[in-house]
Amino acid sequence: MSASAGPAQPPLLEIADAAICRGERELWSGLDLAVQPREFIAVLGPSGSGKTTLLRAILGLQELSGGQIRVDGKPVQRGSEAIGYIPQQHPFGPGTSLRGRDVIALGVQGTRWGLPLPRRGDRERVDRLLVDVGAQDYAHRPVGELSGGEQQRLRVGQALAAGPRLLLCDEPLSNLDLAHQQGVTEIIDRQRRERGAAVLFVTHDINPILGRVDRILYLAGGRFLFGSPEEVLQTEVLTDLYGAPVSVLRAGGRLVVVGIPDAEPHHLHAHEEDAA
Repeated sequence: MSASAGPAQPPLLEIADAAICRGERELWSGLDLAVQPREFIAVLGPSGSGKTTLLRAILGLQELSGGQIRVDGKPVQRGSEAIGYIPQQHPFGPGTSLRGRDVIALGVQGTRWGLPLPRRGDRERVDRLLVDVGAQDYAHRPVGELSGGEQQRLRVGQALAAGPRLLLCDEPLSNLDLAHQQGVTEIIDRQRRERGAAVLFVTHDINPILGRVDRILYLAGGRFLFGSPEEVLQTEVLTDLYGAPVSVLRAGGRLVVVGIPDAEPHHLHAHEEDAA
């Protein structure tokens, strides 16, 4: 798996007995999670299961109904530089005047108090981030003229600006073509490999990332499972989680989960040996 072997390190993310309610509905409770440096965690589940809400709680934007969350040994707080957040791909409007480098510059300057005035070294830092995410060729173009994949690379660069130790990714590959999915995934994974960041990656399709995933957190119906892909992605395991018949089928080199109550089927890529 992706996480490197070696002496145990303190978790970058610790979630203890956490619960969140929305009105009278409990999204989940009793959630315990410890994520180590360099670990890549996929977060799966049907719409409405609380995946994005979990990320908001880690960001300090959603209050827990119970339990606690600690990041890098400290209670969660808004604006933590230890956390980088990559949102879903929402296109900039065609009339947006920001240039590509301006998007990344907002990440470099945006954590300071007061007006985000440039300081010595900012230009060089923005230049390095543009190279890191492969966006140097369109650094001076208006972002409204860029493709969805090009815009998303800039958002990743913005999220990496503070050198975060934990990356929260909220379906960052949605609406991207395969080439851009692979490119964005590689940038995120390189941050994990080279800089020791932990990754929490919400997705409805595990296809582009499964080869990099260490463990899966699967949320459904107020319950959850946490384990390796081999442990979680099984017919019997998901049937027990949902309390209704759910099948994990292999089709054309993919795993397809069908029969999920009140949700559209979602697709899960099989390991090569499974697809043979």
